[in-house]
Amino acid sequence: MLADFFSSKKVISFIGCAAQSYFFTVFASIEAYMLAAMAYDRYAAICHPLLYPLIINSDVCILLVTTVYLGAFFTAAVDIGCIFNTSFCGPNIINHFYCDLMPLMNLSCSDTFVRRTVVFSVVFFFGLTCFAVTLASYVYIVAAILKIRTTVYRPKAFSTCGSHLAVVCLFYGTTLFTYLQIPSSDSVTQNKVVSVFYTLVNPMLNPLIYSLRNKEVKGAVLKRLYAKINFIV
Repeated sequence: MLADFFSSKKVISFIGCAAQSYFFTVFASIEAYMLAAMAYDRYAAICHPLLYPLIINSDVCILLVTTVYLGAFFTAAVDIGCIFNTSFCGPNIINHFYCDLMPLMNLSCSDTFVRRTVVFSVVFFFGLTCFAVTLASYVYIVAAILKIRTTVYRPKAFSTCGSHLAVVCLFYGTTLFTYLQIPSSDSVTQNKVVSVFYTLVNPMLNPLIYSLRNKEVKGAVLKRLYAKINFIV
């Protein structure tokens, strides 16, 4: 994004476009799968607090991380294989601000029906599977929190999931809207607007959302704000 801002000619090579699309798909898939794994972690911590060290042990953590990365590389390989195995006859003008899957499909001279179906199926299966795991985890979490008789511990339990739930809503809301909608004449413009959130806004908000749960970070922020206010006064 920064390179495009300061360059007068917005061009990218075929290899560069393929690499950009591949790594974008890899990192987006990693985030989706990792959010599902984190949801399961919070389910174990809140619904089974005494058994948490046994449920989320080192072997399970290694298994979850390995599954996340293998699933992400597989998803990216399938999607990129479907796109860059087609013919591009020109004009090669991408109607987007990066090499996304569907805008690249629109540039292909080949019949892309099968490839679109494969990409849609992969996104549908893995995306909705992760979303279902996350949703099911939070259903059990909310049910467990509501069973707590003393209202003192409820805010603490909800705060444990607050940052993760905020990131889940931002990420899944934008990505599922983009890749699971029916193509139309207005969908390209909508996708460009929505994709700004999960490519730029979400990554910038993630450190802020997660770090504000840390007491030291909160204390440092409040201390800095008080210092600014006293300086202005």
